[in-house]
Amino acid sequence: MAARQPIETAPKDGSKVTVYWKDSNSVINESIAQYRDAGWWTYIDSDTQKRVEPTSWRPTSEDSDDE
Repeated sequence: MAARQPIETAPKDGSKVTVYWKDSNSVINESIAQYRDAGWWTYIDSDTQKRVEPTSWRPTSEDSDDE
């Protein structure tokens, strides 16, 4: 697993990466997200997307795809 990196270094080309962010209860979450519309967006359930403010990121693991 790749090490976490500062969010400022994350790609903003629409590619999906794993991000780490705190929710309103200060719980750290790990989600797949992509940068678009001037922010980081992730699915919080199968139908709902949420804009998050991540603090760090790492590349999404290629071997986790179920193809």
